Amino acid sequence: MHLLDGKSIARKIQEGLKHKLSALKGRRPGLAFVLIGKDPSSQTYVRMKVKGCKEVGIDSKLITLPKDISENGLLKEIGALNQDDTIDGILVQQPLPSHLSPSLIVEAIDPLKDVDGFHPMNLGRLLLGEDGGFIACTPLGIVKLLESYQISTQGKEVVVIGRSNIVGKPLAALLMQKKGNATVTVAHSGTNNLQEVSKRADILIVAIGRPRFITPNMIKKGAIVIDVGINHTDEGLVGDVDFDAVKETAGGITPVPGGVGPMTIATLLTNTYESYKKRCD
Repeated sequence: MHLLDGKSIARKIQEGLKHKLSALKGRRPGLAFVLIGKDPSSQTYVRMKVKGCKEVGIDSKLITLPKDISENGLLKEIGALNQDDTIDGILVQQPLPSHLSPSLIVEAIDPLKDVDGFHPMNLGRLLLGEDGGFIACTPLGIVKLLESYQISTQGKEVVVIGRSNIVGKPLAALLMQKKGNATVTVAHSGTNNLQEVSKRADILIVAIGRPRFITPNMIKKGAIVIDVGINHTDEGLVGDVDFDAVKETAGGITPVPGGVGPMTIATLLTNTYESYKKRCD
């Protein structure tokens, strides 16, 4: 079993970014975080992203809003950030309170500042295989992690368990492009014979949101296992894969924490720098 250490790869990416940013003259890239309410997980994620900005030299702006903010109130905040020339990226931390429409909020962000890659225009570009848009951070981070360990997806059978707009769908679209050239199956809670499907995978990517859901009998011997899950349990943070049980079967596996999470942050920072470059050209 080979441990796929996302933390060390992310550190290298961020060191490269820090070097580029240290050479800049004039204003620095700016990334705005919008945090609604006091969800502990969301607060933790934003804190880690703000820390990442500080480490590489990106100016971050944190806007905290009450949980009961109206849709119009939030749209006004996003509109102001769209117009702010010092801001290159806007990230509205999800999940949102139930009275707010995620699709409406995401669509309100200027696609040129949508460094999260969730705007329909950016998702559409990804699906069409067009350059120029932002790719969602977690899928892109996973691809960069695989590349760093020289794990090719060319001609491989990839099974993605989970069909969210944040991970499953954009990741499937990314891997099936000619550059990835993988045969991709997206499985989910409605999939029959999930064990049989997951066992076909040369590369198994799990983003289902169920702690330790994947067990050794669901994995082909020697498969690469990418665990996107982050589940808070009484025993601490665990992934969607039963790591200790699966690690002897897998050919390579990401830990939780320290696998996909750091890659997501590194990709967010890279996307922000790319946005800054486009806007300064």
